[in-house]
Amino acid sequence: MLMKEFILMTLNSLFPNPQPSLTGWSTPFQLLIAILLSGNSTDKAVNSVTPQLFLEAPDAQSILKLTERRLYNLIAPCGLGEKKTSYIRELSNILINDFEGEPPAQMSDLIKLPGVGRKTASVFLGIAYNVSTFPVDTHILRLAHRWKISDKRSPLAAEKDLVRFFDNANTPKLHLQLIYYARRYCPALNHKIHNCPICSFFAERVHKKEN
Repeated sequence: MLMKEFILMTLNSLFPNPQPSLTGWSTPFQLLIAILLSGNSTDKAVNSVTPQLFLEAPDAQSILKLTERRLYNLIAPCGLGEKKTSYIRELSNILINDFEGEPPAQMSDLIKLPGVGRKTASVFLGIAYNVSTFPVDTHILRLAHRWKISDKRSPLAAEKDLVRFFDNANTPKLHLQLIYYARRYCPALNHKIHNCPICSFFAERVHKKEN
């Protein structure tokens, strides 16, 4: 069996219907804010603040009605409160003035927004608009190296190798499956190859070639 086929079969078996780990959002705007908050934070921290945040400010217009202090207090558990408060207010203002209050569906427009880099934009487009992007975080970069899909250290360079490898199998679903697989079966520390089905398969193939 080809490596790509085995990876996809294993991921579909282990994670047949993966869901985003960020919860508490119901609109593209809310999702974008949640992803922005997750930078240098944890999904758990973000999920703890978004219900109250979006209750008080569900859209760009209502975000700007909050005082800076109130917005800061609402998002403080996510860390970098002052910077993220500034980003969210500036971003909301731009969306109102240039995009009728809704996040754009184009990468080129998204990355111009305060606090929104390529990775944030890619994750957002995949979840909100089902665009086939391939944002590479530390988890996916680790898999790419261990599975010999890429030897690039730059996430952007590794992204090109991953897109080439998975080709038409590249979907938002695959991206979530890879992240969840890396967290559960292929961690950075204390990685036990016998508990990692895909690394075990890869190691067995290498062993057969050498013998």
